[in-house]
Amino acid sequence: MLPINETMGQYSELFMLLAAGTYTVAFIAFAWDLAKSSKTLRAVDLKAAELSGADAARVPVAAGVGASAGAVDRAEADVAGPAGRAERPTSAGGAGNAAGIGLTADGDMRYAAERRVPARVAVALTVLGAAIHAAGVITRAIGAGRVPWGNMYEFLTTGAFVAVAVFLLVLVRRDLRFLGTFVVGLAIVMLVAASVAYWTPVGHLVPALQSYWLIIHVSIAVLSSALFTLTFAMSALQLVQSHRQKTIAAGGADKLGFMRLVPNALSLENLSYRINAIAFVGWTFTLMFGAIWAEKAWGRFWGWDTKEVWTFVIWVVYAGYLHARATRGWTGTRAAWLSIVGYLCVVFNFTIVNQFFNGLHSYSGL
Repeated sequence: MLPINETMGQYSELFMLLAAGTYTVAFIAFAWDLAKSSKTLRAVDLKAAELSGADAARVPVAAGVGASAGAVDRAEADVAGPAGRAERPTSAGGAGNAAGIGLTADGDMRYAAERRVPARVAVALTVLGAAIHAAGVITRAIGAGRVPWGNMYEFLTTGAFVAVAVFLLVLVRRDLRFLGTFVVGLAIVMLVAASVAYWTPVGHLVPALQSYWLIIHVSIAVLSSALFTLTFAMSALQLVQSHRQKTIAAGGADKLGFMRLVPNALSLENLSYRINAIAFVGWTFTLMFGAIWAEKAWGRFWGWDTKEVWTFVIWVVYAGYLHARATRGWTGTRAAWLSIVGYLCVVFNFTIVNQFFNGLHSYSGL
């Protein structure tokens, strides 16, 4: 067993603080991107509406129907140009809606031609923050002489890093910068909670955790939880986008202009479903490897420990989500809510169960 290096532990805490500060600036940049793009799109909408009104005023009444359609097509083309690869409005409202109110981002989530400077700055800051965060995780591991996920503090800091890293990896292929405020915001909350509520000095593991199964079991759990974090953000946005689309379709005003940078609710749902399917496989292995480890440590595969029960509850909720959506037609808001419930179970399992329920898995370090 390697000796504890408290100096490296102190460096780790400093890196975590710097990472949280960098993420905070990145969060502001992502929010700035949403606000700035919203204003730009609104200006385009107003211009398109003016052009549409001017064209309609010059056309004789007898030719009103054909001219209006041409004006709307030209207005939509004006909107789609500056806004990138955007979808056509999904509204049956008046001229304002026809002019482009209610647009959503392209459903395939590919990068468009326009350069969103705040978003690029936000991504660069997130990369920098992730690099600093990685240094914090590594120095914690060096200080403890083991993998850095032996208590709630370490699980939370490592989980936040994996969530951000997965987000950045997905950004290579898909334009998910609209998720930046949510993912980076959750990472900030996780780091603050780790430092304030769950801080634990660097130290050795309890005997039951001194096993190679810790690396296998917990690493898969961290990765699965990170993927569930992404789908939680997508499902929350799906609910907001779905409500917005229904409001616009009913002729209501678009009060959430920044949501035009977000794909439509169906696209969010489909991507969330795919990621949840991958995370569910990981959580299945988490459950299986945990049972194998329990047999090695305590001589039984299953003992109805509170932590074991809630790990199984999470598995059941996400299994129900995947089954209901694939075979029972549970789509739309019902699927989004079920995905959110699954993530709330993950949070409950990590916080409430670890702190207030005694059992063989009480390794929080608090």
